[in-house]
Amino acid sequence: MTPKTKLACRNVWKLYGAASDRILQGNPNPSAQDLRAEGIVGAVRDVSIDVNEGEIFSIMGLSGSGKSTLVRCLSRLIEPTAGEVLFDGVDLLGASEAEMIEIRRHKLGMVFQNFALLPHLTVLQNAMFPLTVQGWSKSKAEEKAREVVELVGLKGREDYYPRELSGGQQQRVGIARSLVAEPDLWFLDEPFSALDPLIRREMQDEFLSLQGRLHKTIVFITHDFDEAVRLADRIAIMKDGEVIQVATPEELVMNPATEYVEEFTRHIPRSKVLTAGRLMTKGGAGAGAPVQQSDRISDVAERIITAQDPVPVAGPGGKIVGSIDRHAIAHVLFGRGAGE
Repeated sequence: MTPKTKLACRNVWKLYGAASDRILQGNPNPSAQDLRAEGIVGAVRDVSIDVNEGEIFSIMGLSGSGKSTLVRCLSRLIEPTAGEVLFDGVDLLGASEAEMIEIRRHKLGMVFQNFALLPHLTVLQNAMFPLTVQGWSKSKAEEKAREVVELVGLKGREDYYPRELSGGQQQRVGIARSLVAEPDLWFLDEPFSALDPLIRREMQDEFLSLQGRLHKTIVFITHDFDEAVRLADRIAIMKDGEVIQVATPEELVMNPATEYVEEFTRHIPRSKVLTAGRLMTKGGAGAGAPVQQSDRISDVAERIITAQDPVPVAGPGGKIVGSIDRHAIAHVLFGRGAGE
């Protein structure tokens, strides 16, 4: 079944400079050299992407690649110079400021690297804040906020102030505040990058757990490919304001579209990216309980290597679609990896 597109952008540009509002009129697709010649910075250049309902879509790139600017264009926190941004088929660029305020209040959630908690409010009050702005009664807002605070693992800390929380706990409050209005679309701009490694891993686990329960459509910015591989269904790689490739983590590593993407993914261990479905023998027989077609090799390698016989691989619905043996695993762990 073809997935439903929740968010799409078509030929989106964001240009900065004195002549930025005129250059596209005479040249609808200027090159980087054309822009530089006019003294214009091409922060986002002719980007077209589709984000499917219920998926985690990661946007990656080095500093200055345009990823944060693109997300701010998608949410209309900044105005694109040109293009379309379609949310459930409706062009957000045609919405009035009042309409955008209502969309952000009710349908869009946002979490950024700086937690931006209100220091004079407790955990519960911070989580309630979006509902208070929407005009909810205090009792209803408090009831809903308590549910979300518990969902993010902060039950018992409702009366704490931000200064009394760790960085990871503060980030959970930010997530709770973002989720309390039950947004249809969730934007996260490097929300874990300021956290210590152990807390960051814990927050990634919590994030995946939340997504397993809530099934939100998420646009997630990160510069950490390990994080994107762990969290994302698909990844867009950006460079100099352009989207170079959109693919699953596995496809990016095994079939990079350009030398830049290949270099970007070069040092990622294949076992973290490749799935059992990629390495299995289709139709092959196996013994014992199956692994899933979507399981990452790093998660099932020990079991397969220690098995005496090939292990069956199950597809969607539990049907056995193939098998995988220790030789395929060893090739990835100790050789150069499948497809190389």
